[in-house]
Amino acid sequence: MHPILFRVPLPAWTVPLLWVFLIAAGIAFAGAIGLLLAKNKPGATAAGIAGVALAAIASQVKEQTYTLGPLPIYSYGVMLGLSLVVGWYLTLGLAERDGLPKETMANCYVVTALAAVVGSRVLYILTNLDEFDSFGAMFDIRRGGLVAYGGFLGGFLGSYLFLRSHRIPLLPWADVAVPSLASGLMITRIGCYLFGCDFGRPLGETAPAWLKKLGTFPRWAEGTLDHGSGSPAWVQHVKERGLDPSSEASLAVHPTQIYEALVGAGLLALLLLARRRQKFRGEIFLIFTFSYGVCRYLLELLRDDAERGSIPPSLPEHVLLPAGLVIFAVGYTIGFSHLLRDNMVRKVTQVLSFVPAVALYLALRPETFAASATLQYSTSQAVALATGLAASIAFAVYHKAALDHPEQAMALSLPDSPAAAADRQADGDDEDEDEDDEDDAPRKKRSAPPKAGDAPPQARRGSAKDEGRATARETGAAEAPDTTGEA
Repeated sequence: MHPILFRVPLPAWTVPLLWVFLIAAGIAFAGAIGLLLAKNKPGATAAGIAGVALAAIASQVKEQTYTLGPLPIYSYGVMLGLSLVVGWYLTLGLAERDGLPKETMANCYVVTALAAVVGSRVLYILTNLDEFDSFGAMFDIRRGGLVAYGGFLGGFLGSYLFLRSHRIPLLPWADVAVPSLASGLMITRIGCYLFGCDFGRPLGETAPAWLKKLGTFPRWAEGTLDHGSGSPAWVQHVKERGLDPSSEASLAVHPTQIYEALVGAGLLALLLLARRRQKFRGEIFLIFTFSYGVCRYLLELLRDDAERGSIPPSLPEHVLLPAGLVIFAVGYTIGFSHLLRDNMVRKVTQVLSFVPAVALYLALRPETFAASATLQYSTSQAVALATGLAASIAFAVYHKAALDHPEQAMALSLPDSPAAAADRQADGDDEDEDEDDEDDAPRKKRSAPPKAGDAPPQARRGSAKDEGRATARETGAAEAPDTTGEA
């Protein structure tokens, strides 16, 4: 494994963190003033909030310094950057194909990516508060600590706020953005594997040799990282599983990083196929939310790293873990099973969706009178259950509405661009002028003064009637057949 790809040579330089954050806060406040003068109130508000946050951080790191030296380029950071580049092209390509405004979507992607990184870090901090000995340590990303679900939630919030300020609906954007989340899982989990974090439980003796080789993480040389020694799996196995400290590698474990990378590849293929039969805006987003929730819940059963957090209540494992699968089965039954058109096939899959819960209960059920291990859901399992069930309910509602109103379900409902709004306003003004002209023409004709020598209106009407009668008599006399003498 290669946690550090290479190091950028830089001179040693000690920087006071107080001034770093104060300068950053000043730049944020200056940007807020500039945006306010440009009448961009949402941007000014965001910049002002960022300035306040940076000033608050500065007050907490008054006496702390940061020593700048040879800069390590981490394998995970490289993979994260690569995932953002791939996601950029994938998302904007799909957005353009769906008819979304490309420039606005490009700005939204940047905001979403930044919010995702912040969200992933915040959730890691909240689930591992005991790991940080100072406030400044929470911002030292070199020490690791990002949670995928935090990134999803942070990106969702960032997208919502940005699109709301531009009066663009969220669901069309979510549909084109979630394929990049799947590709991001595929790429960033390779970075996790290279770093050695997010590993699984030890493999059994009967596991294939190739799988054991993939799941063995080496002991790093001293000084590979500024903190700690050895890969995360090696360190944890020495502390908790009695591994000999002189061992050159960890125990063979499930390479859950590779498992999740394969999940990301599978989800990407599923989402691109689902777009071909999409019935309503938001369908691709909901399919991803539910599918990843199920996969992440199952992967957490194999995970063994200690930095995952947990959420009450504590229940026997043979009750708690199958209960989660029952929740997903219910969600599939009420929602996503309706993607299947054949009624019989749908009912069969609804019944089969409960089989994994029963099988897991039987596998974990303790023997008679034996004690059962108790545990709690990990943070990611709890989020997976909550978001998966919510996605199922939303899918059931939107899918039914799409069947009743198919055209409206696929409508983008985008606001008019300034040029289109100006053209429509100009067209409306032209129509109003035409209508005014049509209304004024009869009025002018009726109100025209009589010319000299013309008879009064009543006289003209009378003479016209007389002329009409005379003409009728002459015409009748000329054209009427002679009927005398006929029976």
